[in-house]
Amino acid sequence: MKTVYESTFVAIGGCAAEALDDRFLITFGEGAPGDIADYCFIHRPEHRGDVPFVAGTVISIGTQTWPVTAVGDVAEVNLRELGHITVKFDGATTAEFPGTVHVAGQTPAGIEPGQKFRVLSH
Repeated sequence: MKTVYESTFVAIGGCAAEALDDRFLITFGEGAPGDIADYCFIHRPEHRGDVPFVAGTVISIGTQTWPVTAVGDVAEVNLRELGHITVKFDGATTAEFPGTVHVAGQTPAGIEPGQKFRVLSH
């Protein structure tokens, strides 16, 4: 598989894990504004490939993977420039918002600092 994007989670905002109960998560790269960082899983980008981020790619967190079913119009740019996307675990085939990425499968039970966050393409 080709790497679209790769990073490592380094911090979990105080309110970020609550979003998992509602079947979504918000990521942001290091340096997120304080009022936003509280709601985000903060990560350190390590690789930004030149492969497009589109439906059909795969998101992985640690050892879990999810097929991407829809990518909002600005999600790829936001991820590459800010490390910011919202991932919804609902399998929708049309993005709800421009910065949202939808995946099929179970919401992760938790995310820990040190886990890898990847977007991979076939």
